[in-house]
Amino acid sequence: MWTGRDRATAPCDGPTPSRRATRATVTRMRVEVDTELCQGHNRCYALAPELFDVDDYGTAIVVGDGTVPAELTEKAELAVANCPEYAIKLIED
Repeated sequence: MWTGRDRATAPCDGPTPSRRATRATVTRMRVEVDTELCQGHNRCYALAPELFDVDDYGTAIVVGDGTVPAELTEKAELAVANCPEYAIKLIED
């Protein structure tokens, strides 16, 4: 029953789900390209140019150390799924 109190001063039965303290597990991910398997289709580069590049021979290479930022996880998974030679691995550290 509403007693006329302002919402800000109303008693709280406990934390709401959005306020609950949660401990998120942060998983570091990185991509690797097996250059022996890569045939130069470069689908990975087309799908995730932030993560992959192409060398002078057309072989895919990883940009930087291969670390995948959280916001690029879907792109990394898409690149792995679309590699016809299965040359890309997504590794959780």
